[in-house]
Amino acid sequence: MTTTTDQGLTEHPSRLAAEIPSPAPRRRRFNWSLTGRVALLLIAAALTLGPVLWTLSTSLRSPSESFNLPPSFIPWNPDFTSYGEVFQKLNIFLLVLNSALVTGLIAVGQMTSAALAGYAFAHLKFRGRGALFSIVLATMMVPVQVTIVPVFMLIRGMGLSDTLLALILPAIPTAFGTFLMRQYFMGLPAELAEAASIDGASPWRTFRSVYAPLAVPGLAIVGILAFNFHWNEFFRPLILTISEQNFTLPLGLVSLQGNLGTGSISVVLAGVVLSMIPALVVFMFGQRALQAGLTAGTGK
Repeated sequence: MTTTTDQGLTEHPSRLAAEIPSPAPRRRRFNWSLTGRVALLLIAAALTLGPVLWTLSTSLRSPSESFNLPPSFIPWNPDFTSYGEVFQKLNIFLLVLNSALVTGLIAVGQMTSAALAGYAFAHLKFRGRGALFSIVLATMMVPVQVTIVPVFMLIRGMGLSDTLLALILPAIPTAFGTFLMRQYFMGLPAELAEAASIDGASPWRTFRSVYAPLAVPGLAIVGILAFNFHWNEFFRPLILTISEQNFTLPLGLVSLQGNLGTGSISVVLAGVVLSMIPALVVFMFGQRALQAGLTAGTGK
């Protein structure tokens, strides 16, 4: 197809299109706000991951290379003998078993107690509910060092001294978990309880069949935080346990330091790296459970 101009000449359409000037390309503006946020996140990530990477790097070096100046963050010749010494000096399987038993039962206990208490404070009406909840929140301001002496006396009076139950039972009540689950239950529709009561469901049936399945994401958060905190807990096991057969993993790692701290720093940090693996695995699986709970809740 051709086009006739005013002068009677015939021109091809592609030639006419080529003569039309194309618009000038727009210059992209530099987003200073986005760049600043990314820079801050990179700095925060470096400050957070820096000690972890240094721990892993030092555990892969020989003791003589651990104090080189300037320090080297990359082990060019990785040495895994420190990890073998950890298994030789410690009964690592017993320590991991004790820590897993104590931490797992505490996490399950906190999830259960937080769910029951949070539901009661959120949806059950009883006299003194506000005052009692304020007292529960006030316990969050009391450090564990203040309460360790009365807790120790109660544990000794119950005949549970130097046992794993001495670590489990006092840690099951959780003020933070109760607060978190109360806020979560208050965000759920109150009409669900009204509909359940019309159908003849008791408060316990309403909690078990209606609200508890919807609270899976909140329970996952409570369980993950409880596991990560008590897996690395050192102070309470140090006070409440005496025999080595009841030691948890953080207490066992202290013995790697040797007398007056003369142990190899590479061996100590190798034990620290090994102790981080279960917590990371639980955290990753916990995140999947949290996402599955959120998806299931939005689909109904």
